Amino acid sequence: MNNVPIRMRVVYAGNRIDFSTGYRIDVAKWDTEKQRVKNGCSNKLKQSASEINTDLLTYYADIQAIFKEFEVQNRVPTPEQLKEAFSNKYKQPQPESKSEREELSKVLFNAAFDEFIKECGAQNSWGDATYGKFAALKNHLTDFDENLSFEVLDETKLMAYLGYLRDVVDMRNNTLEKQISYLKWFLRWSVKKGYNNNIAFETFKPKLKYIQKKVIFLTWKELNRLREYVIPDTKKYLERVRDVFLFCCFTGLRYSDVYNLKRSDVKDDRIEITTIKTADSLIIELNNHSKTILDKYKGIAFENDKVLPVISNQKMNDYLKELAELAEINEPVRETYYKGNERIDVVTPKYALLGTHAGRRTFICNALSLGIPAQVVMKWTGHSDYKAMKPYVDIADDIKASAMDKFNRL
Repeated sequence: MNNVPIRMRVVYAGNRIDFSTGYRIDVAKWDTEKQRVKNGCSNKLKQSASEINTDLLTYYADIQAIFKEFEVQNRVPTPEQLKEAFSNKYKQPQPESKSEREELSKVLFNAAFDEFIKECGAQNSWGDATYGKFAALKNHLTDFDENLSFEVLDETKLMAYLGYLRDVVDMRNNTLEKQISYLKWFLRWSVKKGYNNNIAFETFKPKLKYIQKKVIFLTWKELNRLREYVIPDTKKYLERVRDVFLFCCFTGLRYSDVYNLKRSDVKDDRIEITTIKTADSLIIELNNHSKTILDKYKGIAFENDKVLPVISNQKMNDYLKELAELAEINEPVRETYYKGNERIDVVTPKYALLGTHAGRRTFICNALSLGIPAQVVMKWTGHSDYKAMKPYVDIADDIKASAMDKFNRL
C-alpha cells in the first residue's frame, strides 16, 4: 500500500482516539515495531524520515504534557477535551509562553530518552545490568535538572552536570568518564534521529585524572587458605558460598553464568555454555578442583535443574566477605583514585573488597601466573581482545609452564 496516512492513536480509560499527523508514507517505509518511518526514507512530498519522526515524537510529547496538565487538576480528560487541547497546541506556530516551550522541550527530551533505551536495548541485546546503567543515568539527569532539554546542553551545562556527579552523587573520576560516555551515546543517537541539533557535546572532552582500578584476586596461597579454612558449625551457610566461589576460581565463570549453569551444560570433562553477558559460546575444560565441587552436589536436586546452590549476588557478596574475614584474607590493599583534581588513597583489608567477580579474576591471574598463554585463557573466559586481558597479564609475573592440567598439580 502506498501513500497511506500516518495516524496517532491514544488509548486510555476505555477510550480510543485517532489523531491525524498530517503525514503520509508508503507502508513499506514504515517500521511497525518502532512505530516510526524507516531511516533514510521519505514520502512523496520529499519529507524525510528525520523530519516526520521528529514531529511524531513531538506529538507524543504533546499528548504526555496534556495528560500531565489534567493530572495536576486531578482530572481525566474526556475525548472531546483531549482533542481540543491537542488542537489548540497547533493553532499557533509556537507554544504561547516560555514556560510552555520549556515544558514541551523537557517532555521531548524524556520521551526521546525512553525511545533510545527501548531501541538500543533491543538492537544491542542489553542485559539487566546495562538497562540499569541507563535508568540510573536518566535519574541522575532528572535529579540534576528536572527541566533538562537538548537545547541547554552546552559546554557550561555539561560542566555543571559533571560537577554535580562529582560533588553531590560523590562519583570518582573513573565513574565520571563512563557516565559522560553513556550520555554522549544518547545524544549522538538523538542527533542521528533528528530530535536534537545541538552538538556541543561532541567537543566536550574534560581531562579527568584517573588510575586503572586495581584487580582484586586471591593468590594461590590465599585461595588455599580459604579452601582449607574450617567453617564453624554455627556458620555452615558459608560452605555452599565457598563452593560456588571456588568453582568460579577454577573455571573463570562469571556469577551470572554459574547461577544459570544447568546439568545439561556439564559434559564428561568440560562445560559448554552460552554466556549471559556477552552471548559467547564457550567450552571450558574441567580440572580436578572444579570436578570435585560438581561431584559434591551431583545427587542433589536444585531449582530449574541447576548444578550448584547459587544464592543471590548481593547475599553471596556479603557472605563471601564474612568468610574471607574469618579465613584471615586480610592483606592491606591500597587503592588510589581521583575526585576532580584531588588524589585519594584508601587502605582496605582484602576481604572487604572481595565479591563474586573476584572468582573470575582469580582464575585469570593464577592461570597466567602458571604460564598458560593469554590466548588460551581468553578461550576459556570469552575475552575478545588482548586489551581486555592486559591488566591481568601485568599482574602475572610468576611465569612457569603449560596449560590447564597444571591446576591438578596444586
